[in-house]
Amino acid sequence: MRIVVALGGNALLRRGEALSAANQRHNVRIAAQAIEPLAREHDLIITHGNGPQVGLLALQGAAYKEDEAYPLDILDAETEGMVGYLIEQELSALLPPQRQCATLLTQIEVDAEDAGFEHPTKPIGPFYPLEQADKLVRERGWSIVRDGPHCRRVVPSPKPQRILELGVIELLLQQHVVTICAGGGGIPVVRRQDGSLEGVEAVIDKDLASSLLARELRADALLLLTDVDAVYTDWPCEQGKAIKRISPEALRRFSFAPGSMGPKVEAACRFVEQTGAIAGIGRLQDAGKILIGEAGTMIGRDAEEIEYWESR
Repeated sequence: MRIVVALGGNALLRRGEALSAANQRHNVRIAAQAIEPLAREHDLIITHGNGPQVGLLALQGAAYKEDEAYPLDILDAETEGMVGYLIEQELSALLPPQRQCATLLTQIEVDAEDAGFEHPTKPIGPFYPLEQADKLVRERGWSIVRDGPHCRRVVPSPKPQRILELGVIELLLQQHVVTICAGGGGIPVVRRQDGSLEGVEAVIDKDLASSLLARELRADALLLLTDVDAVYTDWPCEQGKAIKRISPEALRRFSFAPGSMGPKVEAACRFVEQTGAIAGIGRLQDAGKILIGEAGTMIGRDAEEIEYWESR
């Protein structure tokens, strides 16, 4: 099978953890152990989130003068290399020598007129107490939203339109190379009038980029892995139920939080609707079980009625 696995930012850096290199490597090692069986048995394409990492780099850049700080497209490229390097190294340590891994910096074209530039929605960086968040809004002009009891910075998140390195990814897969690409949603670029490319100040949603990648690669499955065991109705209310199997049509009847589960659900539905293949959402450590329907939430066209897990 050809499988696209999207590792969520919260799966790679747990909520409340310090944004240290040691913590990130520790969590990447856990992620590598979870997906190693899939890498042995299938053609695997790995994408990953970068919200905490790109936010940290942006904070570091704030120490410079405003005209010296690196723009988000450059920081997106840096995080692709940084996280991809860790995944590649940790996964390679678990696989036989002949099973090679490669990290590919990936540009993704977006529409310069996308409404996402006017309405920032993508959370990046650490969590802030409300008082500190208000101060950052005043001092730096950031857009801030509530995320549970805390707040996070949000930046523009245009929709992905075209994956520019798709041909290179295909070449790697033909050689059965485990390919790490489109990290953090890829590097957002727009096309100038002369046809050349230019990076833009944004962070593409990783799940939507992963869905586009899976569709264009004609993948057999898309797994969106995070720190939540399944998609829940009425989350985070106690009466919410964990969905086991559902069709895209039925899943779209529920409402989910933007910037967290919402993009995952939309990404999964688009993939299933356009390919007829399957998508799964659930915990990182359940990756193998999600693929065979023994954990998480499975989205498929043939799900005639909603199935729920008996207890969660």
